[in-house]
Amino acid sequence: MKKTINKHLPKSLFGRALLIIMLPITIMQIAVVYFFFNLHWDQVTSNLSDSVAADISVAVQLYKQNPTLEQVEKLENLLRPKMELSVALELDDELPTIIRSSFFSNLDKTLSRSLNNSVVENFWFDTTKYPNHIDIRVKVNEGVLRFIAARERVFAPLGYVFIFWLVMATILLSLVSIYFIRNQATPISELANAADAFGRGEDKYNFRPSGASEVRLAGQSFLKMRGRIKRHIEQRTIMLAGVSHDLKTPLTRLKLHLSMQHNSEENKAAKQDIKDMESMLEAYLDFARGLEGEALEAINIYNFIQKLVTKMKLTNVQLIAPFEITVSIRPRAMERALMNLIENTQKYAKNCRITLTKSSESLLISIEDDGEGIPKNKRKSAFKAFHRLDISRNQNIEGVGLGLSIARDIAQNHGGSLRLHDSSMGGVKAILRIPI
Repeated sequence: MKKTINKHLPKSLFGRALLIIMLPITIMQIAVVYFFFNLHWDQVTSNLSDSVAADISVAVQLYKQNPTLEQVEKLENLLRPKMELSVALELDDELPTIIRSSFFSNLDKTLSRSLNNSVVENFWFDTTKYPNHIDIRVKVNEGVLRFIAARERVFAPLGYVFIFWLVMATILLSLVSIYFIRNQATPISELANAADAFGRGEDKYNFRPSGASEVRLAGQSFLKMRGRIKRHIEQRTIMLAGVSHDLKTPLTRLKLHLSMQHNSEENKAAKQDIKDMESMLEAYLDFARGLEGEALEAINIYNFIQKLVTKMKLTNVQLIAPFEITVSIRPRAMERALMNLIENTQKYAKNCRITLTKSSESLLISIEDDGEGIPKNKRKSAFKAFHRLDISRNQNIEGVGLGLSIARDIAQNHGGSLRLHDSSMGGVKAILRIPI
């Protein structure tokens, strides 16, 4: 039951707040209308209809005592000024067969009930033809007695006025509610947009806390958190850059020293160790730098990847794109992400295929290979920083376990995602999604 209700509730804060306000108002108005019509208006209308029906019954009986035109004229002079009821005799006429119902069917039912209780003869009435009058006809031997009664003599006139003002009040309350709820929901939406922009690495969003005190407090807390995160990132980057700089100097001296030595097996191993250390330092710096505040640029993604493959001097990579796709990305960051993913295929597979597809909202970059793949139960842990899969798979393979983590962070900072799936080539398929 609860799940069904939640399924049909509005998803936005604006919609739910509006529902909270308008639902009680609507229920209250329905109750008021119900009790008004049933306890007051219906009773008043019933009394008025009974009165008119009784007058018509008396008039019919007086006519039947003296069925002449002179009697009809007397009845007309009697009924019109005192009872707002006009009467005329239509000789040799018959009752209409067409029955018309008004929008308020209860009105017709009330009048029909009253006439049935008072008038013995066959009758017919129409509440729709005239806006201010009711046409009532009674069958007599000579033809049809036609009565024209003022509408306010039959139905309580305040009902229409009441409904009109009720509808106007509902519209006014709705407009006021929408205005104030929108003013309260807008600051929350702005806070959400600011948080989303910061999550994508867009720190240029001009956000100022506004709205209710609780919303302003949340906005101020967000700004403080954003400042702390920025300082932490800056400190981390500076620290790692300093460590890298300090380590590169002795590594360079070691490389120079080894280059002057004989090319022995020990020297080869030492050179490889230095190369591995340099690779690790670059990976650590890539992980620490993140997006570095790089601006978005509109890039032809096909040409971008083609140049990257050429730069990496790869011949076993197939690039498939049904059409040219232009997307806004951070070039250097995206190059690092794609390079990490492609390098993984070079480490663990012989062939690589890159496929570009586009939906209405996203660009999908699929990078797959014909390697051993990654088991489903290990795909989640594969994204953890400094985590490497089983030793047998990584034996004699360079890396520190940051490639997938860096690629996923870059995808998320673009507002996208990175997922691992099975490939039709037999290995693993990495799908990088970027919003368009």
